[in-house]
Amino acid sequence: MKNNKKFIVFGKPSFNKEELKAVKQVLDSGWVGMGPRCEEFEKLFAEYVGAKYAVSVSSCTAALHLALLAANVGPGDEVITTTLTFVATTNAIEYAGAKPVLVDIDPHTLNIDPKLIGAAITKKTKAIIPVHYGGLPCEMDKIFAIAKKHGLAVVEDAAHAIASRWKGKMIGGLKNSLACFSFYPNKNMTSVEGGMVTTDNKKIAENIKITRLHGMDNEAWKRYRGGKKIIRSEMVMLGFKYNLTDLQAAIGICQLKKLERFQKTREKYAKIYDKCLSEYCDLQKRPEHSSRHAFHLYVILLKLENMTATRDEILQQIRNHGIGATIHYLPVHMHRYYQKKFGFKNGDFPIAECAYERMITLPLTPSMSLKDAKKIAETVKRILIANTKK
Repeated sequence: MKNNKKFIVFGKPSFNKEELKAVKQVLDSGWVGMGPRCEEFEKLFAEYVGAKYAVSVSSCTAALHLALLAANVGPGDEVITTTLTFVATTNAIEYAGAKPVLVDIDPHTLNIDPKLIGAAITKKTKAIIPVHYGGLPCEMDKIFAIAKKHGLAVVEDAAHAIASRWKGKMIGGLKNSLACFSFYPNKNMTSVEGGMVTTDNKKIAENIKITRLHGMDNEAWKRYRGGKKIIRSEMVMLGFKYNLTDLQAAIGICQLKKLERFQKTREKYAKIYDKCLSEYCDLQKRPEHSSRHAFHLYVILLKLENMTATRDEILQQIRNHGIGATIHYLPVHMHRYYQKKFGFKNGDFPIAECAYERMITLPLTPSMSLKDAKKIAETVKRILIANTKK
């Protein structure tokens, strides 16, 4: 085993003095909860993706939950989504009281296969959650057509898709859907924790603003920011404690301003990986409809039939060389909780299972150096060659 002093961490965020200055300004202001910085962040984010409204929340999971509620999803309803996603997607469906209905993926894009959605629709179906896996946009024209035909809501899980474009349009700015974003530390931009819902529907945006903070009709910072006018608030619906804070929003604003630069770095490193690795493994296909892949995840798919080692053995070899490679994700239907509650079993979605058994995610972040990217590409290439049958 090679001994490396430096370990290249997966998803390490990129911060500098700008974030420190922004955090200090919020601390010095005396108001650190939800307030004017959150409003500024929402405005800037809406402008960036091309949506009329953006509402900040505490996580993408919260965003999905509130978006589903705003779409009138509730007990007895069904929501269709992909099995190849983080469990937050399906957990949010359960939080809304609905049942997750899973379908398999396209073997090349790793996104939900639109051809399988129709067969999963029942009288109870209320919504579709397409997941832009890794930052590659789903085939949204087909999904929107299905949703329109059956009168279904579309709630995009865009946790990976900040900066993605579909047919030239930013994910988050598409018409007829709600898009939910994540600002978790390993995402393309971060507010340490946090999320955002974007929409062109004013009524839905106002609904989410109320439900994110206990169902109160006036937000705390507006009541307490000062002034002679008395502002009273009343709980008008059942809500949750899902708000972002100004401290987080200040970081998010800094990160958003750097996002395009971050994205260009990701694209540069992805080209290095493509050139070095495409001959030795399969890569996530990037169709023409995806005019921009966010490259939140760079996933390689091993050609196991030609290899002398298992996926996990190869993953361990990569990590032994100081590279924080990992796996995204165990399909939802293979988790014990979902198998026990809904009767899913291994073998239900063979394409996703096959992809899972072959996949490894490589580090790809702007916090890495060009030297790091080249090291990763060359090291993984050597390991794949060494484990290929002669």
